[in-house]
Amino acid sequence: SPDYREQPYWMEHADSLIRPTQAEPPKKVDLLIIGSGYTGLNAAIEASRGGLDTLVIDKGLLGSGCSTKNGGQISTSIKPSHDSLTKKYGSQKASALRNEGVNALNWLDHFITSEGLDCDFQRCGRFHGAHTAKHYQRMLMSVDALKQESINVHPIDKDDVRSELGTDFYHGGLVYPDNASLHPAKYHQELLALASSLGCKLVEHCEAQKIKRSNGHFIVETNQGEIFAEKLAVATNGYTTKVTPWLRRRVIPIGSYIIATQTIDTDLLTKLFPTNRMITDSRKVVYYYRPSPDRTRVLFGGRVSARETDPSISGPKLLRDLIRLFPELAETKISHSWTGTVAYSFDELAHAGQYKNLHYAMSYCGSGVSMASYLGMKMGRKIIAADDSDTAFDGLDYPSRPYYQGKPWFLPIAVEWYRFMDRLLN
Repeated sequence: SPDYREQPYWMEHADSLIRPTQAEPPKKVDLLIIGSGYTGLNAAIEASRGGLDTLVIDKGLLGSGCSTKNGGQISTSIKPSHDSLTKKYGSQKASALRNEGVNALNWLDHFITSEGLDCDFQRCGRFHGAHTAKHYQRMLMSVDALKQESINVHPIDKDDVRSELGTDFYHGGLVYPDNASLHPAKYHQELLALASSLGCKLVEHCEAQKIKRSNGHFIVETNQGEIFAEKLAVATNGYTTKVTPWLRRRVIPIGSYIIATQTIDTDLLTKLFPTNRMITDSRKVVYYYRPSPDRTRVLFGGRVSARETDPSISGPKLLRDLIRLFPELAETKISHSWTGTVAYSFDELAHAGQYKNLHYAMSYCGSGVSMASYLGMKMGRKIIAADDSDTAFDGLDYPSRPYYQGKPWFLPIAVEWYRFMDRLLN
């Protein structure tokens, strides 16, 4: 469109940006947190409330990672099934891990409500579409097991899909009524404001370059000088660097791409999204999409290339796929196109814990809005030694692979294979 921008649509509605509380970091703090996304800020809020002198630094602008670039979808998803987790950890641990998805969403709902955070949070639900008839049959077979896990879900067959979504593309699907949405940049701004009000120091353009240890404490070298910290937490997720090589070998960074359409007629948007739900589908190379919170545009995201690309290339490809779902949008143009980096793990689980007294939480595997917030909060609770800091993720082995150093050379091969399987089954 004439006003096309290669930046997140969300930033159009975060006009009153919270700026750093100071230009330079202090020389000494109780707690230093590297990373200013949902994880780092929720940890900082808990630590500040616990009385710790807390500093959050970021090598770029505050929130310049995926916390202001994601789709704003919130599910209860824990990717491994109960059966696969049972084989590895036993039934009790498997249930506890699966329950953390529900715990994270419920906690986030309570946190946003109790703190009065203005971020367009709503329990709008999610429709998960089956892109083949076989996938729909598998979904039907999973419903009873999901309900036994106290997950609210019900199936929609092919003939009734249009009651949920204005397309004939899907062969049915599942509705998760309790899933939610928010405005990611507004949420991030509210976290910044809350952390700042509690006395947390926020410094951007402060890049951690080396971590040293001194008598059980930490000295972090940055481009703005050394910082001595009694405690250190890393909250870098998909932007983890060689500064923390042990973590980098366990994080798989993956680019995800999103577009926003230009303004769409209200009646047409209502026809396409009658229930205002978040949408995902069963393809391996998944798409996720939604109406904007003000119901004026469609936000459409996914993986469009085997290799990382840039928004000028990904944008038209995403628009083509959007029009394939909704031919009524054939004349619609793109107003925004952008990309962010999410993080997976080799076992498809989030991970939080300590490594040589360094606290961390990351690898949210596509469920970062709620899980990053929840595990960031829990990390903060652990740092202040609170009684309610335990999670089912405690004590899990955080796997890597031989020779893997943080650059996923295997990703293009995997994406091409998954894309081939999606086309084969389509």
